[in-house]
Amino acid sequence: MNEQKERVVITGMGVVAPNGHGLAAYEQALRNGVSGIRHQPHLAEHKFACQVGGIPQGMEEIKLQYLSEESLLAMNEAMVFGAVAAIDCWRDAKLPEPGSCGDEVDWDTGAIIGTGISGLDTIGEKLVPLTDAGKVRRLGSTMVEQVMASSSSANIGGILGLGGQVTTNSSACTTGTEAIANGYHTIQMGHSKRVLVGGTEGASIYSWAGFDAMRVLSRSYNDNPEQASRPMSASAGGFVPGSGAGMLMLESLSSAEARGAYIYAEVLGVDVNCGGQRNGGSTTFPNPVGVQRCIQTALKRAGINGSEVDLINGHLTATMADPYEVKNWQQALNCEPQDLPLINSTKSMIGHALGAAGGLECVAAVLQLDKGFVHGSLNCADIHPDLMPFANSIVQKTQASDAQVLAKASFGFGDVNACVVFKKFN
Repeated sequence: MNEQKERVVITGMGVVAPNGHGLAAYEQALRNGVSGIRHQPHLAEHKFACQVGGIPQGMEEIKLQYLSEESLLAMNEAMVFGAVAAIDCWRDAKLPEPGSCGDEVDWDTGAIIGTGISGLDTIGEKLVPLTDAGKVRRLGSTMVEQVMASSSSANIGGILGLGGQVTTNSSACTTGTEAIANGYHTIQMGHSKRVLVGGTEGASIYSWAGFDAMRVLSRSYNDNPEQASRPMSASAGGFVPGSGAGMLMLESLSSAEARGAYIYAEVLGVDVNCGGQRNGGSTTFPNPVGVQRCIQTALKRAGINGSEVDLINGHLTATMADPYEVKNWQQALNCEPQDLPLINSTKSMIGHALGAAGGLECVAAVLQLDKGFVHGSLNCADIHPDLMPFANSIVQKTQASDAQVLAKASFGFGDVNACVVFKKFN
């Protein structure tokens, strides 16, 4: 006899974004179309063709409000962004603050915190130079905990005293959304009451250099950084690198109701798949069949059909893939172009934060459902010619919304896909 599966809801969120730290600031930035993309002099100094990027502001001061100077000695940038967002998420969920001393462990809560290329700042600035110079003894005792793949999740697990599974996932640009899918399954199967999920990514030149070499970054708007990220635009010239962290507290409905928690939204269904790098798919480009199957399977598991989706928060990076993505949404939802749900791209304001993108964008998605608005996508007044049939669905200015269902998808190198279906909680 099958046991009843737990329903999964969102009871807290935290965000460190290029255009705002904290839910209130982030919401206002999304509503008002505030870009967090700025000219980055250090990229020019290192001869990058792309000299703009999205980096959270004021973190040198902000981090001291959350973390001790001693603990910061063992943290790189991604760890700091992740820790601040996780602490904010924990507090937003109204969970008891763990003491820094003592033996209490929260055995009911775990964490799945993803990252794409975290730790390269530490590797590039310290580990490799000192090792090559024969100065291994100067690396210090915290080097391993800063460069291991699970550095951010381990750090957060210790800060919050988590006793459930604490782990890191990494699937390129799908990472943050995949973390939510993984946490959903953990709770649905009754393995944890709560799972802190999301993604974090630093802004290291070593993380961004390879993309600049691939010529997939924006290079035509170095003097106009706020116009550089142009998803769905005819003049899009590549993505803008971003960074930050977005965290969500997933919780079983029974646990949330038992403690009287505020519920932002419900996670109705998820799917994660791979296109196998077939049928036009490759390491860097998605198999359209894989994309469509991922969206359709998430909808099937959510128990809804395509016509019930009110909003789409796309992956939409401002590359040549944007028109293909929108057409895949149309095919997956089985609708005519003029009937496509409203669609937007959070990357137009914050850039592409790689492993943190899904976390940052899922926070934006849930805020839109909960607060009743849909934010505009910047810089797409000149809609790509292939997207003109969808023009009425492309949101360019923030508007009020009574949407009940939002579909969010992310796609990453390796031909990997993830889709999460959120529903406003009534």
